[in-house]
Amino acid sequence: MQHWKRTTQDANRLFELGELVDAREHYLQALALAQVLFERWHDVDEAVAALVIAHHNLADLHLRLNQPHESADYLCAAHQRLLQASQDPRLPQALRDAALRHSGRTYTELLSFIAEYGQYPRTERLLNRQAPAASELVALADITDRKPAYGVH
Repeated sequence: MQHWKRTTQDANRLFELGELVDAREHYLQALALAQVLFERWHDVDEAVAALVIAHHNLADLHLRLNQPHESADYLCAAHQRLLQASQDPRLPQALRDAALRHSGRTYTELLSFIAEYGQYPRTERLLNRQAPAASELVALADITDRKPAYGVH
């Protein structure tokens, strides 16, 4: 976990300095670490949060690069991974439960993104695939008057 945190902090510093190519490389490293360690962290909420933050940081970076289609892909990937994990019987129940809990937040962030930047092919496919469950989450999600906060910036 410490290596992931350090890599993310380095990426955030580079992002703030405007060194976006180097920041992207660090964010990609952080994402790879989060993916590899997803099932191995002792704290399931930290594992899920690291995966979500890594994806959302990359989404933020691509927005800064004026590439919202790439941002949409990272936001969808985070949400889709949590949905898959929540239903994966080979994962520990605690990790499945954490993934399901956090999927409400990834869904809300996805809706906020769509409200500001519009639909993209991947967002449309993902949301149409889970339409019945999505409508229940929308009813619970309050996305009004929120500023986008996809990553940790």
